[in-house]
Amino acid sequence: MQYMDRSRLDAIDVEAFRVRKPFPWTNPAGLLSSDAYEQLRRDLPPVSAFNVRFGKKRRHGQRPHDRYVLEYQDDLDIADSWHEFVAELRAPAYQDWVADMLGARRFFLTFHWHYTPNGCSVSPHCDAPRKLGSHIFYFNDDDDWQPEWGGQTVILDDGGRFSARGAPAFDDFEREYPASALGNHSLFFGRNGNSWHGVREIRCPEDRLRKVFIVVVNRISPAALLKRATLSLRAAS
Repeated sequence: MQYMDRSRLDAIDVEAFRVRKPFPWTNPAGLLSSDAYEQLRRDLPPVSAFNVRFGKKRRHGQRPHDRYVLEYQDDLDIADSWHEFVAELRAPAYQDWVADMLGARRFFLTFHWHYTPNGCSVSPHCDAPRKLGSHIFYFNDDDDWQPEWGGQTVILDDGGRFSARGAPAFDDFEREYPASALGNHSLFFGRNGNSWHGVREIRCPEDRLRKVFIVVVNRISPAALLKRATLSLRAAS
């Protein structure tokens, strides 16, 4: 199965992406083929396979990002469809697209799932400098999620007022742009000094979870390589 719809990738205007304010971002629909999206949804890993990450202290006084986390590894016991999808993300077609979008040629990709329950949020933050960008694939659909429950990644515009080392609240920002997060949508954005984003507190039933799969575009740097080595050691232990 081919997972990515190459024509949809090619249709994204690279120059418009790069000059978009407050930082480069795009929120396309349909980057996965319909069959691939449904297959991956059916094959999502069970929450029992995830690590619990609640109450973890963040830098700069920012509130914890509470969620269940599963890091992708080649030997992870998951459905074949997910291994096939990651193999496609590692192939030249997708990597060349990422390189064109971000104007970078030296990077490596890491992958993880986040499942987020009721009452949790992702406080406003800028990603670590080791990241060049992220691609978030959303896996909630209208048969298991209501828009009023939240879960949208919110692009935040600080007007250049805040240091990335601060801890502003959502209401402190001048403008916000919620990404569409239902159905076959994804959000791709580039990291820079003011790439503020977050997820407001989720209000869903106790038996529901916000489910996303994230591709992280990492710089080739000592910090990023150390991160990759740490993940590999965790997987081997």
